[in-house]
Amino acid sequence: MLPKRTIGELDVSALGLGCMGMSHAYGTPDDAESIATIHRAIDLGCTFLDTAEVYGPYTNEELLGRALAGGKREQVTLATKFGFVIGSSLQGVNSRPEHIRDVVEASLKRLQTDRIDLLYQHRVDPAVPIEDVAGTVRDLIAQGKVLHFGLSEASAATIRRAHKVQKVTALQSEYSIWERGLEADIIPTLSELGIGLVPFSPLGRGFLTGTGKRAEEHAAGDFRAKNDPRLQGQNFDANQRIADLVREIAIAHGSTPARVALAWLLQRGPHIVPIPGTKRRTYLEDNLGAVALTLTAQDMERLNQAGSAVAGPRYPAASMAMVDRG
Repeated sequence: MLPKRTIGELDVSALGLGCMGMSHAYGTPDDAESIATIHRAIDLGCTFLDTAEVYGPYTNEELLGRALAGGKREQVTLATKFGFVIGSSLQGVNSRPEHIRDVVEASLKRLQTDRIDLLYQHRVDPAVPIEDVAGTVRDLIAQGKVLHFGLSEASAATIRRAHKVQKVTALQSEYSIWERGLEADIIPTLSELGIGLVPFSPLGRGFLTGTGKRAEEHAAGDFRAKNDPRLQGQNFDANQRIADLVREIAIAHGSTPARVALAWLLQRGPHIVPIPGTKRRTYLEDNLGAVALTLTAQDMERLNQAGSAVAGPRYPAASMAMVDRG
């Protein structure tokens, strides 16, 4: 069974399971295998499950609702998110209090549960003061519909303002060997305030596992085909050295690149709980092996240095504009 870690005041498994790719952004869904993967994760003690209304949209929450029926809901910590305007495509952000309340009611129904263990604001809404957002979630916590409050891709200043109104349990943001933008300001703020960090895309959308493909090699429905500049053109070639180093260290330990990438995160601090995503049991089991891998100080330093010189932004400009780094 996986060990536990504490984020804020919430105890969770040391690794979580990102469920987005089961329904969204990474090719054709396979609900039967995805549900089997969720069940296998629970059996192995990986009980921190991450979803959002926008994944699908809606179908990922519905999938989890089905997967957790029959008593399994009580075995997991369930996280979901609000904050986007959902139409035929994403149409901006919306964190008005009435919208938050409506989303929570709909998510509870899709998830077939009476409470959300950790509710994140998916992206900061510049039109709504973060104090109003935190106050709305505080009210939902008082009603028992939500247990803990989280933010995603929020700046240090936003985190501090929210935390004064309602304790922030966790920040979910991209963080990995090759994505280090949190280190200067945000991670010190989290440490100061006792807030956990939940890194998404901890495997660099597959690139750090050594199986990464060029953007144009991904299927048209795959997020990476158009939305990951690091996989495009000369950026892909330049970044290959990072994947090569991860593989070299994995070979030296008799391990796998995925485990090395996750072990690096786990050793960055006890308040860090990565949520690698997969819809396959084989990848899940490989990922969970990271908790038994200890990297040397030299390994950590080599990975630190290699990952600090990545080629290309992590998102196109339009997506980066939605990341709160003020």
